[in-house]
Amino acid sequence: MAQGGAADVPSLPQTRSIPFSKPLLGEEERQIVLRALEEGALGGNGPYTSVLCQTIQALFNVRHAVATTSASDALELAMMALDVRPGDEVILPSFTFVSAANAVLRQGGRPVFVDIEPESWNIDPDDIERHITPATRGIIPVHYAGLGCAMERISQLARAHRLWVVEDAAQAIGARYAGRYLVTFGDCGCYSFHITKNLTCGEGGALVTNDEALAHRAEVIAEKGTNRPTFLRGQVDRYTWVALCSSFILSDLLAALMIEQLKKLDEINGRRVALWQCYHTELADLEAQGRIVRPVKRPQAEHNGHIYAFLCADVGRRDRVLAALNARGVGATFHYVPLHSSPYARRHGLYTGDLPVTDRVSASLVRLPLYPELTAEDQTYVIESVYEVFKGA
Repeated sequence: MAQGGAADVPSLPQTRSIPFSKPLLGEEERQIVLRALEEGALGGNGPYTSVLCQTIQALFNVRHAVATTSASDALELAMMALDVRPGDEVILPSFTFVSAANAVLRQGGRPVFVDIEPESWNIDPDDIERHITPATRGIIPVHYAGLGCAMERISQLARAHRLWVVEDAAQAIGARYAGRYLVTFGDCGCYSFHITKNLTCGEGGALVTNDEALAHRAEVIAEKGTNRPTFLRGQVDRYTWVALCSSFILSDLLAALMIEQLKKLDEINGRRVALWQCYHTELADLEAQGRIVRPVKRPQAEHNGHIYAFLCADVGRRDRVLAALNARGVGATFHYVPLHSSPYARRHGLYTGDLPVTDRVSASLVRLPLYPELTAEDQTYVIESVYEVFKGA
């Protein structure tokens, strides 16, 4: 951080409070949850979970979906179903949430952190290639902010080296790349229904795949290592323990809420994309002045408006910019502290050198409030606040 303290923060009075994120929930969600309660649909793998999985399959053109308690669990489920073992290396970006790395480590594997692209802030395919070794088993591309990674190149690398691909689409529900939904490029993909995501049931997620064998292993593992899913479908007359397992099943109560949220997918994503585009257009002058760097979207990437963020051209001023925006009641925030240089990574020998793009993006990124009910008036206030803060800085 550059020299300077509170005296460098522009004196801007707080005139309103605009949160960073807010879910769009309505009467439809309330009614379906009440109905599920009245029906006693509280456990997992009940009728609402079944409808939810069928809805996901139909919406995103995938053959199988397993509803989970979180995207973190979906990633762990994927690593278990793919049989990651001690000594296996899995390549993923350092600029991401810790869940993907934990999922690899819990299986005894080794996460190999690579750098991101300076324009898209997504995993760099060239750096993936540089880190492939005989021990590499797979790749976890993370679709940051709902903007798709370079999936043609990543898929090509995976085929050439016989690696699996698990798409971390926690932020990318409804987003496409080259006309296809994200999560349909890899062996499987993982969605998040966390409270901060475009669609939410508070906590929840899903593993989706077109691979029949992978789907079968995943549903057995998710159901405590039993073949209960086949029993519920009437394919066997009783169920029993058949595999090493955990328990990742989403409650029917939360599945019911997600069913209604999925009906609003186009509405919610449409509003978010419009807000994203407004930020992008209105902040162009600030970029022209050399104050910020706006995100770059690949032509093939059809995003879902999950995050609007920019980089401070002067890295050392980012924290003061955030403090000044927060002082005005704008719920702006930073994002990931890099995993490769974290205390855990250093203690456990996972730090293998600097990742310069990751370090710069992490130190300079500012995320702005973005949610479906953000009014034009409030968004204008956020934009004006950004300009005032940089003017004062």
